[in-house]
Amino acid sequence: MKSSRNKTIDISISEGKQYLDNCIKFSSKIKSKFEINDILNKTIQGDALQVLPLMPDSFIDLIIADPPYNLDKNYNGHTFKKISDSDYIEYTENWIKLIKPLLKPNGSIYVCCDWKCSSAIESVLRKYFIIQNRITWQREKGRGAMRNWKNNMEDIWFATVSNKYTFNINDVKQKRKVLAPYKHNGKPKDWVETDDGKFRLTFPSNFWDDISVPYWSMKENTAHPTQKPEKLIAKLVLASSNVNDIVFDPFLGSGTTSVIAKKLNRKYIGIEQNKQYCIWAEKRLEMADSDPSIQGYTDGVFWERNTHSFQKNL
Repeated sequence: MKSSRNKTIDISISEGKQYLDNCIKFSSKIKSKFEINDILNKTIQGDALQVLPLMPDSFIDLIIADPPYNLDKNYNGHTFKKISDSDYIEYTENWIKLIKPLLKPNGSIYVCCDWKCSSAIESVLRKYFIIQNRITWQREKGRGAMRNWKNNMEDIWFATVSNKYTFNINDVKQKRKVLAPYKHNGKPKDWVETDDGKFRLTFPSNFWDDISVPYWSMKENTAHPTQKPEKLIAKLVLASSNVNDIVFDPFLGSGTTSVIAKKLNRKYIGIEQNKQYCIWAEKRLEMADSDPSIQGYTDGVFWERNTHSFQKNL
């Protein structure tokens, strides 16, 4: 029995049939391309490499992809086996080639990875897109190692189809505490004083140390082994898409990208082959109807980790 404080979503397949029924079940018998309206705001249950060729061309504004890292990992019965670097590059190129035609001319793509496969992701992205930046975020968790540095950083590569792309800098500013407030003519300079303290809105860098990995007492948490935090994905969605844009995730997992797109008034499409994860994604999408909050994001800005307003949203 779970503790009453344990909010982890771990609905079984038998318990979640109603959620699985919400999904589009992909079959190899499907030969014609999907119509946009048929897949909008939907989860497609199927293998991305089989589904992607049947997606419409040039209709997506933003892609957020979290493919399997080059590690031995069991995703609820779907096992990804570690392969050689060259084979992983080939695997990456196979799906990158399929998603490139889906993006609009001003579209953007973010690809998540760890340090071991970061160079492979970058090398393939560079062939098909314009690399704009590499984000590194601190997981703030990680297993210790006796003969190496503890690994608690991951990368996200940011690339675009062209040099004309959406980037809403004012939507992703971070609210940071002012340690040495400076005044000009007796008035605060570039900072404000609130009930919570003195703060400044700052331009975000490509190193993010304000992210909390989902854990058992957080409403967004699922039993997925590599779930990305909602706050992390919210930054990408707000920066690189606009309201009513289409956000697509070809490796949806437990649904974070679709959930955040919905909470931020974007349209969404996700592909996920695992039935269990599809159920969790649909459950979270249902929950978003009554609770659109995103931990660490209030009043239109992102707060530092463990600040007062952040804690109110856990």
